[in-house]
Parts: sequence; C-alpha cells; structure tokens
Amino acid sequence: MTMQGLMQQRGLLLRAISVIAVGFGLLTIKEGGAILFGGDAARAAAGNYVPFVLWFNFLAGFAYVIAGAGLWLRFRWAARLSVVIAAATALAFAAFAAHVHAGGAYEMRTVIAMSLRTLVWVTISAIAWRGLLRVKRGGPEGDMP
Repeated sequence: MTMQGLMQQRGLLLRAISVIAVGFGLLTIKEGGAILFGGDAARAAAGNYVPFVLWFNFLAGFAYVIAGAGLWLRFRWAARLSVVIAAATALAFAAFAAHVHAGGAYEMRTVIAMSLRTLVWVTISAIAWRGLLRVKRGGPEGDMP
C-alpha cells in the first residue's frame, strides 16, 4: 500500500471512531440524564444503579462528544483527551468493583456497560494515539494535523 493510501485509511478510521465517540456520548447523556432527572419512575426502572457510576458516566458523556468532535477535526488534543477518558473510565470501573466487593447493590448490566465503555475508550484512544500523536520522523509536532 502506498503512503497516500495508508494516510487515507487512517483518516477514515479516525472519522469512524469520532462518529462512534459522539454517538456514544449522546446516548450516554440521554440515558444517564433520563435516570438522574427523569423522576422516581425512571430511577425505579434503573434498579440498583450505583450513583457515583451514573454521575461519572453522565458527565463523561460530554467529554465523549468533545473528544469525538476533536477527533473528527483531527486535533491532537482530542487523542490526549481520549486517553484521559479511557483512564478515568478504568478508574471508575475499579471503584465500582470495590463497591461490589464491599457488598454494595448493583445491576449486572452495569458490569457489562462499564466493560464495554472501558474497551471502547481504550480502543478509541489507541487508534487516536496512533493516528494523531505518533510523531513522524523529522515532522513537527503541532496542534493541528
């Protein structure tokens, strides 16, 4: 494959992960907001949700959208933000695991959702890092592509 072909492929991959990030963020904001602000019926339907996990995910949804927009525009800071999101999600997942280990109530769907979130953001950050932050030999490192 030619260098131009590799760059095109990398650009398409960055576009794809940016759409995934924004979509994931919007869904996260919608679902989390419905439970947080939707009243007693919404909270009852959520079952044994863990408040700090719910708040973390709701607020992280805004970061997902920002990171996705930055990745679409190929800003290098967006790759760094993706790494921060992945790390923060893993830490929130670890705190959730401690909550479960201590006997706290939870829903199995939270385990699945946090596993998925962690996997998605580790993948997005790895692709973004490779596509935007890997310093090319002899190339300048700026804030634009």
